[in-house]
Amino acid sequence: MEALFSKDLLVGLFVLSIVGFIGSLIAIPFILVQLPPHYFDERHPRTWMENHHPILRLTGLILKNVVGLVFLLAGFAMLFLPGQGILTMLIGVSLMDFPGKRRLERKLVGRPSVLKTINVVRAKFNHPPLTVADDP
Repeated sequence: MEALFSKDLLVGLFVLSIVGFIGSLIAIPFILVQLPPHYFDERHPRTWMENHHPILRLTGLILKNVVGLVFLLAGFAMLFLPGQGILTMLIGVSLMDFPGKRRLERKLVGRPSVLKTINVVRAKFNHPPLTVADDP
């Protein structure tokens, strides 16, 4: 095993996984509490930087997608490492823009165990529960 991976690499990966775990424990609840209660409700349209200059909006859109990809990859890694993998992946998906995104979000959040966990976190910070609804 030591022939494949150096001791420094293994220590670095260990430290990175601990930092990721602690970071996810802080960031994920903060992000979940900031979402409006109807964020996953298809009946409410989402607008993002709608009234900003097109260049600023494009720059923000690119940054938002890059950050979303980082969260998605980190969440996938947390399925095997310490951390909140599913919730981190959900945050990553919600930041990214791609066809079918809202349907995928509703499918992930609509799972009873995931929605219950999110709403327990929101209740601890005195925020209303999230609603998940398809387009009427």
